[in-house]
This record gives sequence, C-alpha cells and structure tokens, in this order.
Amino acid sequence: MPDGAKPVLEVRGLKTVFRTRSGAVHAVNDVSFSLREGELLGVVGESGSGKSVTMMSLIGLLPSPPADVCGGQVLLRGVDILKATPDELRRVRGARIGFVFQDPMTSLNPVFNVGNQIMEPLRKHKGMSKAAATERAVELLELVGIPDARRRLKSYPHQFSGGMRQRVMIAIALACDPEVLIADEPTTALDVTIQAQILELVKELRQKLGMAIIWITHDLGVIAGIADRILVMYGGQVVEQGPVREVFHAPQHPYTRALLRTIPKLHGAREARLEAIEGQPPILTAAPAACPFAPRCAHAFDRCRAENPARHSIDSRALGEGHDVACFWQAPAPQEAAHA
Repeated sequence: MPDGAKPVLEVRGLKTVFRTRSGAVHAVNDVSFSLREGELLGVVGESGSGKSVTMMSLIGLLPSPPADVCGGQVLLRGVDILKATPDELRRVRGARIGFVFQDPMTSLNPVFNVGNQIMEPLRKHKGMSKAAATERAVELLELVGIPDARRRLKSYPHQFSGGMRQRVMIAIALACDPEVLIADEPTTALDVTIQAQILELVKELRQKLGMAIIWITHDLGVIAGIADRILVMYGGQVVEQGPVREVFHAPQHPYTRALLRTIPKLHGAREARLEAIEGQPPILTAAPAACPFAPRCAHAFDRCRAENPARHSIDSRALGEGHDVACFWQAPAPQEAAHA
C-alpha cells in the first residue's frame, strides 16, 4: 500500500438493528473504520460478531425490514452513501463497490450462463454494446485464470468446480473496475488447495489493479498472509484495529489474544489440545452498556461490567501508530507479552 494513500471509504458510527417480533437485535454498534487506496483490510471475529452484517449495511444489501441501518455515515470519496436514493445506491453497487459472497453456487444464477452474468453489470453500469461486453467478459475470465475463456462464457454455474465458480464471482465483482472490493469469506467453502489458489489470485489482482479490499474471514492465518491492517470485531463492535504485524505481535485486547491462541500450532507436543474461548457470544437484544467480552474475560474487573470502553489510540514506540483498542485492561508490553 502506498504511503500517504487517501481514504477511499470512511465508516463513522455505523449502527444496524434488526427489528423482529421478539424485539430489537443490535447487530452493529457504533462501528468506525477507514479504508485507504490500495489497502487490504482484514475483518476477523467469531460467527455472530457482526462482520458480514457490517459490510452488507454499507451498501444496502440487508432486507429492510427487518434490518434498519439507524445511524452513522458511510463516506465513499467523501459522499455519504447512506443518504443515497435506491437508484443512486444501485449505481454504487457493482460499479464502485464490488462484493464477493461466501457461496458462489447460491450467488450465481443457475439458469443463466456465466457470460450473461458477467456482461449484465457491464451493459447496465458501463453502457457497453453486447459485442464490447462480450470481449470484456473474455478478458475478465482470463484475468481470474479460467482457461479457454471465450468458450466458457456459454457454460452454466453447475459446469464449473467450486474454485472456478468463485473465480467467476470475482470476475463479476471486478467487471466495472470498482474502487472497493468486499470479499465475504470467499474461500470458506473451498478445500485448502483451492483456497491457496484464490488467495494468490487476489494478491496478483491487487498488484495489477491497485484497488482497496475488505476481506472478511474467521481465519487469522489468511489475514496474516494478505492483509495490511486488521479489524477485530466482537459483539457487533470493533474491539481492536491496527497494522497486522503489530496486532499479531502485541495484541492489546483480551479477545484478540484469545483468538490468536486458538490458531493450531505446527510445533509442540502432539497430545496438546487446541485452545478454545470459554463461554458464549453475547445476546445483542440491547445496545451494549458494558464491555461485551467481560463475561468471558479473565482480566475483567468492575468497570468492565459497568461501562463499555471507547476505542483509544495506543501511543507507544514499540507498537507504532494507527493501533487502537476498546479495553480498560492494559496488556503487557511487547517484550513481556511472550510471558503473559
């Protein structure tokens, strides 16, 4: 990522509530972050932490009702797209912000060939003729590594393997040269070998195209290999964010530290058990008035159970700049962390 890159996307105080018959569910609570040109931001957290709902809230992909994006700003190049009309938002989706979903088989339309599905955004957003859109579709399939691209335009989703379907989804997301690509756990449904191929593809595309990417995952190993910065979510809010190397080297939030301990280790005793985070995720039927991780945290004290900590910057030469955390507990210094 180039030094001094400008923010392409800024999210400020985003709040999303699901209004159900059983009551309100506060799924996203005051989430703020920025994404710079050419940056890859990794978003991690266990299931139910609010990762996907946050990103779908940005571009109006949640059904309303029951979803209600009830607060905050989403600034794309300085313009708040939460205030956009439905038509304006449709022009943003696909054209300026691309989205790759987790399961390509349910995201691709089974009754249309992949050529038509790639050409649709080109004709709608770019106004291309059918001939021009066809040539661009061939280029996109070649870009994502699908052989014999021109012939495969006529193939249907069921005629592709899982990895190839995900490549088609990436081709569709890239069709209109978006400024931001959001990838929602795009390798979860794939086997390990295909996962590695998709990750290498994303690295290559990022170098060629220079776009900003948000990569949602529960796999910290993936983030370690591809991201510049990491956003750790828990209970619908951001608990820690910072450069990947710093967060992995000196995590400042107990939840981040617990997540890192759950990563399987290649070295060590064969009989060693995998670590788990004890307890259950919070039930978000009310906006959090205390730290949502406090019931599961070994370091929690009275203040944690009475007040929800605000994110604050960590000013330390050892940790560098741009690292912040929402926690009252002070983590050990990096040189002490190995013994904590």
